[in-house]
Amino acid sequence: MLKIGIVCYPTYGGSGVLATELGKALAKEGHHVHFITYKEPARLDAFNPRIFYHEVSFENYSLFEYPPYETALASKMVDIAQFENLDILHVHYAIPHASAAFIAKQILKEKGIDIKVITTLHGTDITLVGKDASFRPVVTFSINQSDIVTTVSHSLKEDTYLYFDIKKDIKVIHNFVDKNRFYKHFNQELRDSIAKRDEKILIHTSNFRKVKRIPDIIYAFKKLKDKIPCKLLLVGDGPERINIEELCRELEVCDDVKFYGKLDNVEVLLSIADLFLMPSETESFGLAALEAMACEVPVVSSNAGGLPEINIEEVTGILCEVGNIDAYVTACYTILHDDNTLARYKKNALEQAEKFDLIRILPQYIELYKNVLEQG
Repeated sequence: MLKIGIVCYPTYGGSGVLATELGKALAKEGHHVHFITYKEPARLDAFNPRIFYHEVSFENYSLFEYPPYETALASKMVDIAQFENLDILHVHYAIPHASAAFIAKQILKEKGIDIKVITTLHGTDITLVGKDASFRPVVTFSINQSDIVTTVSHSLKEDTYLYFDIKKDIKVIHNFVDKNRFYKHFNQELRDSIAKRDEKILIHTSNFRKVKRIPDIIYAFKKLKDKIPCKLLLVGDGPERINIEELCRELEVCDDVKFYGKLDNVEVLLSIADLFLMPSETESFGLAALEAMACEVPVVSSNAGGLPEINIEEVTGILCEVGNIDAYVTACYTILHDDNTLARYKKNALEQAEKFDLIRILPQYIELYKNVLEQG
């Protein structure tokens, strides 16, 4: 039995979702998992006696223009590692978790405690935020000081070596989907309340940031409606939502676009959808797309980052160049216009998702933990 500290963002983003689901799965295997973050993770939705949550709280004194979260986080890591006898700190997302873990590791070393640190890189911590000159030296240093570094796709591994002077070997462990949760449980009554029988349902889920390029979806949907009767479901929330709502009004598609905000049980809507859209400018893996595929929903996505590693061209869906609206329209029509074609894509999407089932990926993390502890 291992005692593992998991540090993550508690939000609906991919890194927080993966970290939380990993912790829950480890607890089911009998390990003790301690989540360390500023708020209870969104996906931490069920009690387990082997899961513990430790809130990082601190006073924002008038001296500070911005709260010193990284310092408070490092202190909390030291406290939990010392008094809960943690074996490993597994930090998700480089900024600021990897650097805080390095500080904690050095403090613990002075106390005679050798804590192992694993850093999992998720995407924008490398491809967007981390590339900023104000962060790059610290990100580079923190990654190189980790005992083990992992990425969620081969694409992200390549980007990490490209953008940073990394001396460590990086191991790829793909994101996973829990097939016990994400599977198709079709609800005809729910579907009928959203769309007519002859209408197709398209869906997108994300944290509504600019990098997700949701306006591309709206423009493409406007054109697609002239070819195929359809509805669009947008699940999630974030800084771009108000702009997207205004665009829907401008294009006069409001009657056919439904905003559902943040949903804990997104699989309910995925189960009635016909097509998932992900036109992201950059996407290290595409966990939301994988969850859709597990619910038998094919994917039309950009060809950015790690998306081609899960969305197989003309098998599970179709890949398009970033920003090519007409290509998205054509791709959607190709999949949706014929029921037999749609059925084939749905079947293939499910088969692909099964390759990333939690039961296949979890053993890779457990082996990783055992290997790092054996290094001494």
